[in-house]
Amino acid sequence: YGSKNAPTDDSNLDHVTKVIAYHPRYLNHFLKTQRFVMQCDGPLPYDYRNYIAIMVGSFDCPRCISRGMETLIAYPYVIFQAAARHKCTYLVNLYEEVFVANGGDPNWLNGLEHVPVKLRAIADINKILAHRPWLLNKTHIERLTKGQNSWSLSEVVHAIVLLAHFHSLSSFVFSCGLTQELDAVTTSHKVIENNNVLSQKTAFDHLNDLYNAQQQPPQPAQQSELLLPQLADDGGNIRPEVTVDALMQRMKRLSEKNDECSETELSNRFKHVELQAAELPAVVLREASAEVPQQIGRYVDDPGFTYQDFARRGAENIPQTFRIQDYSWDDHAYSLVNRLYNDVGFYLDDKFRVAYNLTYYTIAGRKNVDTSKFRRAIWNYIQCIYGIRYDDYDYGEVNQLLDRSLKMFIKTACCFPERITKLDYDSVLVELLHSEKVHINLMILEARNQAELLYALREIMRYMT
Repeated sequence: YGSKNAPTDDSNLDHVTKVIAYHPRYLNHFLKTQRFVMQCDGPLPYDYRNYIAIMVGSFDCPRCISRGMETLIAYPYVIFQAAARHKCTYLVNLYEEVFVANGGDPNWLNGLEHVPVKLRAIADINKILAHRPWLLNKTHIERLTKGQNSWSLSEVVHAIVLLAHFHSLSSFVFSCGLTQELDAVTTSHKVIENNNVLSQKTAFDHLNDLYNAQQQPPQPAQQSELLLPQLADDGGNIRPEVTVDALMQRMKRLSEKNDECSETELSNRFKHVELQAAELPAVVLREASAEVPQQIGRYVDDPGFTYQDFARRGAENIPQTFRIQDYSWDDHAYSLVNRLYNDVGFYLDDKFRVAYNLTYYTIAGRKNVDTSKFRRAIWNYIQCIYGIRYDDYDYGEVNQLLDRSLKMFIKTACCFPERITKLDYDSVLVELLHSEKVHINLMILEARNQAELLYALREIMRYMT
């Protein structure tokens, strides 16, 4: 399931890249895609893109970023907005510093009212994609592409690709418990206040320590606030709701099962899981995390607009389920995004496929294990949270393979990533190696990314027709 090898300690790699490097095959596609959307020719104008490209350098090799910087393209506001929606102070702080250092207009950093009107116009799409992508409709696209400060459709697609990328990357940063250390890097010697995520060790060293100690018994739970539910033995050690051995037996049983369900039964099972997901709380909202830091607030339009469950029991006007048989990545979105933004679909498609299919046939030290059922349950549950249904999938498998604490972690990482703490990370799937937990977080990153793109590209198609 997860890679056996810890990432190589290279001083030229930032924290996020080091963590992703537990999975070198995926990292290769991640960096290729990121370089393409940030550094290669694209629809967005060159004179705005330098800032974003350098920001992305924080997730890339500095030696690669140092060349040809004057030719890079970016819309800084797009990235500020994407990172700010999830209060990802690390990304915002870093991008501000690099933007000013490379000749960006410092006045833009004073808030939304100081950026060009054209850039401000992306705010609605940003907040909707970040929190409730099913609310996006073709009128949002039309507003951008009409009038004096209009966007071309190609520019809209490029901006949406960037927004989805950084929304989902924020989920990854938080879900791996990296935020406190990453904030510490960018704020130098400033004191980190009550972030409750990581110690002052580097995130990479911390993960390596955990990896090296993977065969040791679990340590007693720390005396700190734990927001996910946990089970503990008499010694105070966190124990799993479902053991790995039990999970393996369930995967094997489901793989051998030949029963076929009717379309009605499959639909009912999806609705059941969908309603369960809506009723499942994310981790408890601490008062501190509810506040929008001043440094971020100036980039956030309508801070009260946050995630709401797609299918709330008893709610009026429940949105229509997004059915993959009607609009899928393979048959529709892939070709459209390639047509409007040349070749980006190739990179995105490769990255999605690697994240979806990545396996080492191991789990928690057990070898020769087929984890495909578990991985598909995770991916489909993530997209179920966003109202997306695969008609040929039996969503009954989700409840057999994903326990409650894992579902809560996934929902929080997707919908409220800023609430994730280090203890939440530790309390989920306690028997798994840390490289395996990173693997799950990569699926959260990519399944969320794809979900946002599906909603956005479907509305662009509707606008075009």
